[in-house]
Amino acid sequence: MSFDSWRHLKAAHFWQVLRRPDRTADALKTALALDPSCVQAASELGHLYGSAGDYASAAEYLERARTLAPTDGDIAFNLGFVRERAGQQDAALAHFKEAVRLKPSIDRAWFGMGLSLAALGRHAEAAEALEEAARLQPLNPHAFYALAMAYHALGRDDKVRKIAERLRTFDPKMTAKLEHDTAQRRGVP
Repeated sequence: MSFDSWRHLKAAHFWQVLRRPDRTADALKTALALDPSCVQAASELGHLYGSAGDYASAAEYLERARTLAPTDGDIAFNLGFVRERAGQQDAALAHFKEAVRLKPSIDRAWFGMGLSLAALGRHAEAAEALEEAARLQPLNPHAFYALAMAYHALGRDDKVRKIAERLRTFDPKMTAKLEHDTAQRRGVP
């Protein structure tokens, strides 16, 4: 990385602390223009645009970062995340699968994979991915909720009850939501 590119990268971090996304983006773009191989600038631009809800721009920069760092599981996850947010479930799923191939311990990629599979109606596969997310992050109530909903879609009420019992031990509010949502889907008032 050239000194000028590094300087603009540091300026971007300064602007980010001051909560100036416009100036942050300008500094990151300048850093990337000065050093087109700067993975960090491309990745941070992807994150910045993703946080702002501009998923097309986020994907553009994350694709660039992915090309520069094809073995980085975190970048693959981030690309899956913005594709999922943009409603591109098939593309998101491919990136989440790549993320866990590169970095099997990345629980959020297993979670994202489970959500994408559930959105595609592939609930059995979703349950497998969400089981791994819950195993890797045993106190993540969102993973347990999504896992229970996948089992609910499969008609596995025994699994749903077991998950609700586990969830109740550390997140009673999420347990109440789970019980409410599964009752609603069964048609219970």
